[in-house]
Amino acid sequence: MRLSKSFFTTLREAPAGIDADGHKLLLRAGFVRQIGSGLFAYLPLARRSMSKIENIIREEINAIGGQELTMPVVQPADIWKQSGRWESIGQEMGRFKDRKDHDMVLAVTHEEVVAVLAATEIHSYRQLPQIVYHIQTKFRDEARPRAGLIRVREFTMKDSYSLDADAAGLDANYDAHHAAYLRIFARCGLPVVGVDSDVGMMGGTAAREYMYLAPIGEDTLVLCDGCGYAANRQVATFAKPAAAASQAQLIEKVATPESKTIEDLARLLNIPTRATAKAVFLIASTHGAADHFVFAVVRGDMQLNETKLVNAIKADAVRPATEAEITAIGAAPGYASPVGLPKQARVLVVVDDAVLASPNLVAGANEAGFHLLNTNCPRDYTPDVVADIVAAGDGDACPTCGAPLRSSRGVEVGNIFKLGTRYSGKLNANFLDAEGVSRPVVMGSYGIGVGRLLACIAEHYHDANGLALPAAIAPFGVHLVMLSSKDGSTLAAAERIYALLTAAGIDVLFDDREETPGVKFADADLIGCPVRLTVSSKSIAAGGVEMKARSASERTIVPESDLSARLRAIS
Repeated sequence: MRLSKSFFTTLREAPAGIDADGHKLLLRAGFVRQIGSGLFAYLPLARRSMSKIENIIREEINAIGGQELTMPVVQPADIWKQSGRWESIGQEMGRFKDRKDHDMVLAVTHEEVVAVLAATEIHSYRQLPQIVYHIQTKFRDEARPRAGLIRVREFTMKDSYSLDADAAGLDANYDAHHAAYLRIFARCGLPVVGVDSDVGMMGGTAAREYMYLAPIGEDTLVLCDGCGYAANRQVATFAKPAAAASQAQLIEKVATPESKTIEDLARLLNIPTRATAKAVFLIASTHGAADHFVFAVVRGDMQLNETKLVNAIKADAVRPATEAEITAIGAAPGYASPVGLPKQARVLVVVDDAVLASPNLVAGANEAGFHLLNTNCPRDYTPDVVADIVAAGDGDACPTCGAPLRSSRGVEVGNIFKLGTRYSGKLNANFLDAEGVSRPVVMGSYGIGVGRLLACIAEHYHDANGLALPAAIAPFGVHLVMLSSKDGSTLAAAERIYALLTAAGIDVLFDDREETPGVKFADADLIGCPVRLTVSSKSIAAGGVEMKARSASERTIVPESDLSARLRAIS
């Protein structure tokens, strides 16, 4: 590609208000342009890098038996209604009606379509296992797009799907994708950590996310340096410190004026926060059922984990209850507990297991300005659900080895899910087993965000002067810079070298513009190709072309006849 004819321009400064360094540089280097909120055009440089990433993905998924196909971005809503996700997915899913007034969907993912295809194409166990995949556009109407390509509304994703006869087959394909993902990220040069995660809107029995650790990440990860335990904070567990053993004491009501918070209460009574019970009020929504009030109780030294709570009560989502809603059930905001709630109050009481194991906790008296000493569950109130519903954090004990946990921010670049028969069962994707019995296909789903992967690589590989992309995904392997000479000799030499390298199959970005050396070198550093070749009167006089690696300071003169071999050796 000749820079004089290229369909992009570089920028000396990034637009204001951009936080992510990688995104600033992708904008300045002319890789991407923002068209709207969370909507980007990928210009030729980005398209070339993304194609290289996609080809790495293709090679690795093909290597585990994947077959590439293409599924539609626009899908009939009927199959989403059949799976139940038409109602359970919120405003992030694009919905519209076609000219015949049919409900339609802009795909956020393709589990439903794969299940429909499996229903038509898979009939016998002899056809299993299968892996199909595509690299396709997705749309999610994100409420808060951020950090450039990190969180967008329209994006490119590789999603693959395994189809198996049983759980053992799913386990094998899940493991095969895990290994393939590690190879993909390693070939792209991006360090990742695999972490246990919530299944979320995908459903199923297990999930794993692949995280690039970076401060710009939206997810909080909980990690153990002792044994390697790693989980998204949404599902992370920890070894909860045991409460001191003691006999249950009689409840005593005490005045606690101006003590609406756990910290104020502990200070007033001169007790540790672990000796208190904290009330959290929420309204839960579940598809097909009326919203209901949830009274969550956790120990005062711990924090509620809403994802764990949602999973424990099998809800779709929860939101904070208003003061009016709290008062309506007979509780007092700031002074509440499940003790003594009116029997007619329709409340689901969910208690963390640490509360059940902690005697004589101080809890609210459901009367402003008063608390109860020595509350004990289940003596004084009956929980509807007991589960682990608290968040793990820095310093908590690892559930595996007991070492202190630490938290880190991360960007999710890939995920894998064991779906089981959630979709195949609802969309009639059945096969006949060896005994002639009809069974639903067992499915897995596996995704990698291509644009987000490029964004993370840009975040990881840059310096003060610009991008410094790995050779495997850089748009061009070589940036050829021609410095003009009065006699035209440098142009002739540069044209000759450009033709030579192109014929040898080496990707070359040729800066043939009439610009100053400073502008050309600055653009070369900004774009970040692995090798810069400079043709100048000085290099010709020295016997060849100046070669410099993007991330090195050394420059060497290489004869034209040796260029192809030298470049292949370092690529």
